[in-house]
Amino acid sequence: MGCCSSASSAAQSSKREWKPLEDRSCTDIPWLLLFILFCIGMGFICGFSVATGAAARLVSGYDSYGNICGQKNAKLEGIPNSGMDHTHRKYVFFLDPCNLDLINRKIKSVALCVAACPRQELKTLSDVQKFAEINGSALCSYSLKPSEYTTSSKAPVLCPKLPVPASAPIPFFHRCAPVNISCYAKFAEALITFVSDNSVLHRLISGVMTSKEIILGLCLLSLVLSMILMVIIRYISRILVWILTILVILGSLGGTGVLWWLYAKQRKSPKEAVIPEQLQIAEDNLRALLIYAIAATVFTVILFLIMLVMRKRVALTIALFHVAGKVFIHLPLLVFQPFWTFFALVLFWAYWIMTLLFLGTTGSAVQNEQGFVEFRVSGPLQYMWWYHVVGLIWISEFILACQQMTVAGAVVTYYFTRDKRNLPFAPILASVNRLIRYHLGTVAKGSFIITLVKIPRMILMYIHSQLKGKENACARCVLKSCICCLWCLEKCLNYLNQNAYTATAINSTNFCTSAKDAFVILVENALRVAAINTVGDFMLFLGKVLIVCSTGLAGIMLLNYQQDYTVWVLPLIIVCLFAFLVAHCFLSIYEMVVDVLFLCFAIDTKYNDGSPGREFYMDKVLMEFVENSRKAMKEAGKGGVADARELKPMASGASSA
Repeated sequence: MGCCSSASSAAQSSKREWKPLEDRSCTDIPWLLLFILFCIGMGFICGFSVATGAAARLVSGYDSYGNICGQKNAKLEGIPNSGMDHTHRKYVFFLDPCNLDLINRKIKSVALCVAACPRQELKTLSDVQKFAEINGSALCSYSLKPSEYTTSSKAPVLCPKLPVPASAPIPFFHRCAPVNISCYAKFAEALITFVSDNSVLHRLISGVMTSKEIILGLCLLSLVLSMILMVIIRYISRILVWILTILVILGSLGGTGVLWWLYAKQRKSPKEAVIPEQLQIAEDNLRALLIYAIAATVFTVILFLIMLVMRKRVALTIALFHVAGKVFIHLPLLVFQPFWTFFALVLFWAYWIMTLLFLGTTGSAVQNEQGFVEFRVSGPLQYMWWYHVVGLIWISEFILACQQMTVAGAVVTYYFTRDKRNLPFAPILASVNRLIRYHLGTVAKGSFIITLVKIPRMILMYIHSQLKGKENACARCVLKSCICCLWCLEKCLNYLNQNAYTATAINSTNFCTSAKDAFVILVENALRVAAINTVGDFMLFLGKVLIVCSTGLAGIMLLNYQQDYTVWVLPLIIVCLFAFLVAHCFLSIYEMVVDVLFLCFAIDTKYNDGSPGREFYMDKVLMEFVENSRKAMKEAGKGGVADARELKPMASGASSA
């Protein structure tokens, strides 16, 4: 790993110089070994599932008697109809595919291996018999011959539920799935228990399917807007705060006005000669518009009040935003960090879900009460589920922490390089190299701490959902309080971890030492942290709001043309949620850069005073920021004690400059 040769230099002096070290050492090696062992355990779970035949059962499918479709099978002792040759029967067909058992997470129907899926609806047993004779695919039980489909008294029980919906094989998984949307709507009705009127859910799902092209286009628009905002931040960071403020004011007012205008327009539109179905859709859209308009109005008022309170602190963030813009100019690969992180997460989640599906089909064949075969794991191996869930959280947090460490390493290199023209080639790649060679153990330890907090919170949330409506008011209050406290603790630890990674990127210290050093720096600059981070995060939040409002407004205008035959409540919610997720992924990188710059700036002002041999590393803009804050502190000291107390930390580090 490139750390053995430098391990002997791990001894640290009592006083560090707080600048990026050339001679680095590995940090938190025991935690890296523990993480590697844990990943080996995750691999063992996947290997065990594949070795016990779960992969074949998952991909090829199996019938209710334990036979894997598309191959010859061995006889299972005591199981009738097992050991059949299904070489020419490659697809799994369910006699009642729309009967879903949510408790046991499976389709509550007899499964058979068939040669072909019925591509057209079969309304009678005669149609089922004709399909078997033409295609050679028997859709009734193995014990019933196709010639007996219309004559046997057992046919209504042993044959599929009529009418048999048209179905098509799922790619790669060889299951016959109904193509009719109504069947999926029944699935959703079972999942969404709070919908009392099934027709409402049918209209919502049909609205999503009808507007799928618009939804995809709007999702692409949100991605483009996020990229444009990132590019704009690079070049107009000095006036970005004011531009975002004005645009959000105009966007919130415009969006609220458009919603009320559409509501008034649709309310006054004539409803004569309208068929009942279209009238119901129009009423649903009108009700949705009223809810959206009221929510937008409340949101706009709250937004104005917050901006009114924070208007005096906006100027404190401009300097760091300007330097952050310079960072993106010198380190353009930072913009693509969300893509690599998202790609890594998607790959891991795909592996995790695939292994989870393997676990669902692994184990030994057991006959259930109905006489059909189920595969169950017994003994200690049945707890592999819990290990797998912990792996989902820990490894996901590990990937996110790697992104934080990579960004921190690149920004630290930029900040502590006096001549920006002499930056190393591709600082991002150099930061990735340092992470892999020296600091994976630190990242593993930090992500494990987050996992220790996240798991109890998720357990409490699960308990709360299971006891909903059954627990008393006191128990409900205690559960919610614990969940809230754990959430706050998780956010605080996330922020501390990020600063600990920055300290590690500077001094190559282990996680605990870095966290302690970063915590001391943050406590010494508590008011500065509150002022800059609060306003900075709020400005980035305004950027997210701008992207969501722009995408939502475009969605309203486009979906408005389909108001006569589409309920666009759910499509608009999907688009807005996706837009917020995309904006958060991109702007979170900018937020990381600002936080890393802030810690570097605080360290710089604490350990350097501008004298020969102790020159500042900071950018000229930050020097102006320090001087301006000193002048503002003096003026505030004359005008009011409160403002002086707020501005004092901004100049305390540079008082000797």
